[in-house]
Amino acid sequence: MDCIFCKIANGEIPSTTIYEDGDFRVITDINPANLGHCLVIPKAHAANVYELSEELTAKAFVIAKKVAAAVKKATECDGVNILQNNGETAGQTVFHFHIHIIPRLKSDDVKLSFGSFKADSESIAAMGEKIKKSL
Repeated sequence: MDCIFCKIANGEIPSTTIYEDGDFRVITDINPANLGHCLVIPKAHAANVYELSEELTAKAFVIAKKVAAAVKKATECDGVNILQNNGETAGQTVFHFHIHIIPRLKSDDVKLSFGSFKADSESIAAMGEKIKKSL
């Protein structure tokens, strides 16, 4: 496998590591949205959240919460995005599960936007039922 995040997470490629345990490495992003942008990366390869075990998914978000608090304190930012993308259409560019921790400032120009999809309440409720049945 030639996965760059596998190589980073397992120490084959140098990175600025801010946290590490047996399952995860947290690094600073080399192409940050803002200074202090970090990535939570599992050491075992999983392309996306669907391939990651429930145990590791839970652990990843516990780590993300702790890192987000540290990023907020260290950067003195106004807010923090905790972001995880699955699939190219959703903005995933490296196909190894990872969580972004992005410090945000009122003055920054980082653009994370969501469309304004228009749907009536009946369509929204019907989709909710369809999702519920898929659980």
